[in-house]
Amino acid sequence: MAWRGWAQRGWGCGQTWAPLGGSRGCEELFEAQGPPRFLRRRFNFFIQQKCGFRKAPRKVEPRRSDTGTSGEAYKRSALIPPVEETVFYPSPYPIRTLVKPLFFTVGFTGCAFGSAAIWQYESLKSRVQSYFDGIKADWLDSIRPQKEGDFRKEINKWWNNLSDGQRTVTGIIAANVFVFCLWRVPSLQRTMIRYFTSNPASKVLCSPMLLSTFSHFSLFHMAANMYVLWSFSSSIVNILGQEQFMAMYLSAGVISNFVSYVCKVATGRYGPSLGASGAIMTVLAAVCTKIPEGRLAIIFLPMFTFTAGNALKAIIAMDTAGMVLGWKFFDHAAHLGGALFGIWYITYGHELIWKNREPLVKIWHEMRTNSPKKGGGSK
Repeated sequence: MAWRGWAQRGWGCGQTWAPLGGSRGCEELFEAQGPPRFLRRRFNFFIQQKCGFRKAPRKVEPRRSDTGTSGEAYKRSALIPPVEETVFYPSPYPIRTLVKPLFFTVGFTGCAFGSAAIWQYESLKSRVQSYFDGIKADWLDSIRPQKEGDFRKEINKWWNNLSDGQRTVTGIIAANVFVFCLWRVPSLQRTMIRYFTSNPASKVLCSPMLLSTFSHFSLFHMAANMYVLWSFSSSIVNILGQEQFMAMYLSAGVISNFVSYVCKVATGRYGPSLGASGAIMTVLAAVCTKIPEGRLAIIFLPMFTFTAGNALKAIIAMDTAGMVLGWKFFDHAAHLGGALFGIWYITYGHELIWKNREPLVKIWHEMRTNSPKKGGGSK
């Protein structure tokens, strides 16, 4: 009955052992009751766990983004949404949080350039047909009565006057404007913070690395980024082509966010990031590396000009200092990662990746050739 009394009083979690009579300890009680010999070793371990102190399991405490002491107010950049009430859960093993983003970065980059190679193949294949379709359209326009003040005609005229690079980035700018409007919907705030801001302490790690590239909370932030992208679009598309530029731009957004993840995990400064600055830094660095003697100017100070090479050096120096000193207004790690990727790709990546796309294109060509045509049956 003494063993049962101990079990009833000490079975609950957190309760201590209390003897039913006298002040004997656990070992004395065990010897007095004399349980069977074959159960001694098993119940001895159980009694030691109940009589001793049990170490509480480690609990991961939720933390807010970039918070300091408990009495310190949260200081955020004006370019990111208000996330004071958003709770993040950093992993107790931070290095493990980078495994999935690393595989996502490598896989997405490979898929982006592979898709771009197939896209270019299909574009070249349909170019002859488009040429004849264009001749037919011009002939129909010549015999069709023209409408004065046709709005569609004015839009087509404006579109045809754009360069190839400007036409390419028009879709990117439209996507950024659409996401910017979504930020103004109050009911979508939680969804936007979760999927359109990148943060290694968030539960969703991979998809925000791409979606945050099209996300801007500040109108000034979006306008500045889109202006720079529009200004460099013609040069970068003339250098790389439309398909290769799109692959590099999307890959740059993911790679720059991964570099930001690594910096945040290494320093412990968790916080949300968003914007196309990392991808645009890749475009700017690629153009400045390819044309280092080109002349650039600041939008508000057009009278001061400088070479593209010097501008790139100044930007890299500023972002490096901001990353080391912990400046929080910009995500300097993402800027630096994007710039380094642009320099590497225009110097080595083009020869290493794009020039070796021929095997993939051959496989795609064989698949298209061997596939049955639509509407045709096998004999």
